[in-house]
Amino acid sequence: MGDYFQTIVDLDAGEDEAPRLAQRVVDWLVAEGIVLAEREDCVLGQPLGHPPGPHWERAAAEDDADWEPTDGLAVHTGRTVFDGGQDAPEAVTCPRCATTTPLDADPHDLVPDDADGSDQEHPGTAGDGVWPRFVAAITDWRRTGAAAVDCPACAQPVPLPEWVWADDCFAVGHLGFEFWNWPEFTPRFRTRIAELLDGHRTAYVWGKL
Repeated sequence: MGDYFQTIVDLDAGEDEAPRLAQRVVDWLVAEGIVLAEREDCVLGQPLGHPPGPHWERAAAEDDADWEPTDGLAVHTGRTVFDGGQDAPEAVTCPRCATTTPLDADPHDLVPDDADGSDQEHPGTAGDGVWPRFVAAITDWRRTGAAAVDCPACAQPVPLPEWVWADDCFAVGHLGFEFWNWPEFTPRFRTRIAELLDGHRTAYVWGKL
């Protein structure tokens, strides 16, 4: 069956403000009864997370409100690459010229979690396609927090967090709210989270492991 996750990523939060914004959102989720304040072992890839609260359905789409979540919320603060798990990115859209560029990506070519800043070539960086440019930028962003990719169409340099990824399968940022095995969220819930994040741009990454 696998495990499903939905992540709301703040694309604008800086490293310094991420903890403050994370606490604001968690406080609201707890006050609404959507999650519990006490953390426990209820998320994948993190030691502790916030389990579902008594009113978790306030975040869920009406059609899915009878599907009770089985796991909790992991809050990521710090430089993080969020991806859809099994699915590789298929295309990106430039925010400057609105041109969509296909990517010939392979899931095994994603930059490894232990990118250490060495000069050793990482998987997926060989070849002449567009995807290797993004792999190199992701590596740089993990090292330094800043990276850009020149658009193949308009040749303008675009910071990595500003690219729009097809099918909501990729995002980079310093703050993300990752819900494991929850029903689909309502647009209203996602909009409220963005409002709590000072109106920052957000990405919605959905995936499966």
